[in-house]
Amino acid sequence: MKSRLRAMRSEDGLTLIELLISASMGVVVMGAVAMLVIGALKSQPRISQQAQNISTARWVLDRFTHEVRNGIVITKAAPNEVSFETYVRRSTCGGSGTLSSTSKAIPCQVTYTCTATACSRTESEPGTYKGTARQIFSGIDSSKVFEYLPNKEKPTYVKVTLHLPGPSGSPALTVSDGTSLRNATLGY
Repeated sequence: MKSRLRAMRSEDGLTLIELLISASMGVVVMGAVAMLVIGALKSQPRISQQAQNISTARWVLDRFTHEVRNGIVITKAAPNEVSFETYVRRSTCGGSGTLSSTSKAIPCQVTYTCTATACSRTESEPGTYKGTARQIFSGIDSSKVFEYLPNKEKPTYVKVTLHLPGPSGSPALTVSDGTSLRNATLGY
């Protein structure tokens, strides 16, 4: 019976000091976790914007290199501009809509011009450089987009480099690709 009374009197638990210390440690740990979550939520828009910039730049590079690769001859070569003759699937140069794959492609003059903020594409009759420029990309921070090898007088290889400013002060991005004129060697 005495052992039962002793067991009932024994009050195992926490003292007030132990409870206060464990509660303050829990507050510190929860604060650290909250800071990590807030930091991740604040950086998410910047990371999303950077991913979107890279995706768009890749698409533009793919378009540039695809068209240049199918070009016949480069007629203008500058760091901010490339103009070349190529075949397009349209009824008229600069027209809208694409013809079916069974229709014959027509020769056109395609010109890409880049400023310090955007790049545009112009399609016109061969040998002419006037047409409606359509902006295809914006968000670059350098107009030096094109580089030519072996030289810009007789280029056979075009390197395209897009410099994208980093969102919210993050480091800038550089995306580049290049291509040779596939049809230039055929002597068209």
